[in-house]
Amino acid sequence: MDLKEKLIILADSAKYDASCSSSGSTRNSNSGFGNVAYSGICHSFTSDGRCISLLKILLTNNCIFDCKYCINRRTNNVKRAMFTPEEICNITINFYRRNYIEGLFLSSGIIKSPDYTMELLIKTIELLRYKYHFGGYIHAKAIPGASEYLLKKLGKLVDRLSANIELPTDNGLKLLAPNKDSKNVTKIMQYVKDNRSKNFVSAGQSTQMVIGATQESDLDIMNRSSSLYENYKLKRVFYSAYIPVNDDKNLPSLQMPPLKRENRLYQADWLLRYYNFKVTDLLDQNNSNFNVLVDPKASWALKHLDEFPKEVNNCNYYELLKIPGVGVTSAKRIIASRKHFKLTFKDLKKMGVVLKRAGYFITCNGEYYIKRELLNKGFIENNLILEEKEPEVNKIEQLRLF
Repeated sequence: MDLKEKLIILADSAKYDASCSSSGSTRNSNSGFGNVAYSGICHSFTSDGRCISLLKILLTNNCIFDCKYCINRRTNNVKRAMFTPEEICNITINFYRRNYIEGLFLSSGIIKSPDYTMELLIKTIELLRYKYHFGGYIHAKAIPGASEYLLKKLGKLVDRLSANIELPTDNGLKLLAPNKDSKNVTKIMQYVKDNRSKNFVSAGQSTQMVIGATQESDLDIMNRSSSLYENYKLKRVFYSAYIPVNDDKNLPSLQMPPLKRENRLYQADWLLRYYNFKVTDLLDQNNSNFNVLVDPKASWALKHLDEFPKEVNNCNYYELLKIPGVGVTSAKRIIASRKHFKLTFKDLKKMGVVLKRAGYFITCNGEYYIKRELLNKGFIENNLILEEKEPEVNKIEQLRLF
């Protein structure tokens, strides 16, 4: 099998992995070529959150595991391929020099054993770093169950490391991935948390969970994510909508992946990390799933209309963050600017406030953006729903290399 055919197979096999964000590395290269600035590498993301700017490949799509949702499970009759470490180096260096990519995201199916697979990943990245002097961004997947000394070696070579919990609960994991144990994943997370430094996984760690393959509610998922952020200081939890690629009695029958649900989870995740929201603000046992028609922040605001409108010239930073259409950057601009002058709606627009959303929930110098008599829950919700409507996504693709 030639190199191009391997690349087609193993790039395609990697497309279901969403965990490839690269911002935040502090490591610099003192020799060779390629570098990672403190601000990280800028990427483009697809509408469902997947990063497309790294060379994202598997070392191999052979696997000894039989996870029911995975296209690469051992019982599937799919075309198999495997790179040598030198082949991955050759592709990465050539693509980087042609400015096709800014770094490498490397994962793998598990062959022979977790340790054997980790040793191959380490050998590949050691060649890139020490033989080819590649100083660019590398994100690798740690293999759950591999020895700690191998994890230590890998962590010193890469910018970001991730270990996927795969499914939101242990019960879901037992049902669909009986070969896997969540304790092996959290063991990696704990080790990275305890040892992270500018020379060890400097860009932090992330994880991924498949959404919609099992019956967990959005509340279950967000509680798990919140726990992961708090306990292991993760940079990101990625949510990957379940894509029906296999037939199995334990898998749900779906015509299309739940991409809208995935999007809502990403939005809620952002609120937890940057907007001072708690899971209990967004969901509870009586409302355990997000409204797919309205984003989580707007849903919260609609449930708390008694707290609105907010006067933007008076409310504090955290109150500003609760307003739909006001982001972290625009909230900071509002706080800084109103020290010098009273803000108008025109000023807010220049600061990046989305008035077609925020206008229902604010006043500016006592003035309403929307006629006050119209501001009831039904009117606001209907307009927010109309604003969000867009053409359905009919297929899922990742960036093609050929």
